[in-house]
Amino acid sequence: MGSEGNNTYKKLRFLCLHGFRTSGEILKKQLVTKWPESVLEKLDLVFVDAPFPCKGKSEVEGIFDPPYYEWFQFNKEFTEYENFDECLAYIEECMLKHGPFDGLLGFSQGAILSAALPGLQDNGVALKRVSKLNALIIIGGAKFRNQSVAEKAYSSSIQCPSVHFLGESDFLKQYGVELLDSFAQPLEIHHPKGHTIPRFDEEGLKSMLSFLERMQEVAGMEKK
Repeated sequence: MGSEGNNTYKKLRFLCLHGFRTSGEILKKQLVTKWPESVLEKLDLVFVDAPFPCKGKSEVEGIFDPPYYEWFQFNKEFTEYENFDECLAYIEECMLKHGPFDGLLGFSQGAILSAALPGLQDNGVALKRVSKLNALIIIGGAKFRNQSVAEKAYSSSIQCPSVHFLGESDFLKQYGVELLDSFAQPLEIHHPKGHTIPRFDEEGLKSMLSFLERMQEVAGMEKK
């Protein structure tokens, strides 16, 4: 289960939450084709589809095949949400069914959810029946703007170890930077691309491997 030369550590199990109007299969394809084996061999990734079929045009139409899904619906200002509670309940059911998990990996809408869930869990709003989240991988994330959700998600500094991918030309970059303020010790990995799953440069890869090895050590100690 462990990587070459480091057999004592098991792979870290992450539930992967895809972007708006895409799918688990699409996120899987993007990660597997862009991330090197040195990262993937440390991860046990579980991909699920969001609970609601796509209710409008998908940005990936013509690039990736349907079906497409969305986690919840929202207004233009991203301040009002539909089916949000149902979404949280669905994620918990996925964790109960496929877990236990060490953490969450999220992209775009999935990243916004993943980054909020430790705070929502600590405040008893979500994930009440699963173990505490121990790690987050946030790609193209942002904060919820609904005051009620935000107060519960970011009211205190999020202690959950996290790595945040920030794209220089990502339309969400400024919101991803704002999100960092809610975390106690966020690790930043910058890349030159836009709102996408990035490839690693040498420095980013080194940072990512160091983060994962640290999380493996913690997970190993907790199992003892």
